[in-house]
Amino acid sequence: MRRLFPVTDMTAAGTPASDTAAASDREWSLDELADAYAYPAEAAFGPWLRANMVSSLDGAGQHDGRSQPLSSEEDMRIFGTLRALADVVVVGAETVRLEGYRPARAREVFAARRAAAGQGPAPVIAVVTASLDLDFSLPLFTEPLVPTLVLTGAASSPERRAEAERAGVEVVIAGDGPGVEPERAVAALAERGLRRQLTEGGPRLLGQFVAAGVLDELCLTVSPTMTAGGAQRIAQGPSVEVPKRFAVAAVLEQDGFLFTRYRRI
Repeated sequence: MRRLFPVTDMTAAGTPASDTAAASDREWSLDELADAYAYPAEAAFGPWLRANMVSSLDGAGQHDGRSQPLSSEEDMRIFGTLRALADVVVVGAETVRLEGYRPARAREVFAARRAAAGQGPAPVIAVVTASLDLDFSLPLFTEPLVPTLVLTGAASSPERRAEAERAGVEVVIAGDGPGVEPERAVAALAERGLRRQLTEGGPRLLGQFVAAGVLDELCLTVSPTMTAGGAQRIAQGPSVEVPKRFAVAAVLEQDGFLFTRYRRI
């Protein structure tokens, strides 16, 4: 793993290229990754929503409906690190179905860091859905280390909400219609003390967060792959009147994969 930006003393002018490569092109420890991806200090006081997505060189956010073919071993290490830093992972129902989501697990290597931040042993999974078309017998709902939440709207099916609650799932109302309003979802989670927020999509959910102006940070893995075809981009849905501007915060590289962080301006 090499840090390309921000520039450090290891990439300062006058350092021989061979020395720089030898010092930086190595596998980082999970502690080093956690330091590199730490939430900003303001996340301790108010919600901070970051997204973690992967994209091919030609803009595909998926291949055959899943993100895994675009990923790598290091991308998955960062995926796990971002989860370990979060209070809550917010995910759309379609992504839960396609990616076979399971409960977040506690990891000993991050236990002390989470305890120092006042966090539980693992992040909460919060599923965003208007239809509540979910299988509540799956381990995500029956075997979580911390209870899974379902975010929906007030006009969603009362029968499906009751079914979720009978299964022991906490249903959170975050919209007046059948669906979830992004601003209210962020606020409702923060009210529960879940301020360090991470969304893993899918594209429609991320598009809604972008259009609503509530996405604070994007952690984007640029995969050195080309897929062609008609795959979705990482964000779909409502357009914005003026494109949202983000500033680059960091760029790491390994095996041709670029691991980037952008923050909203």
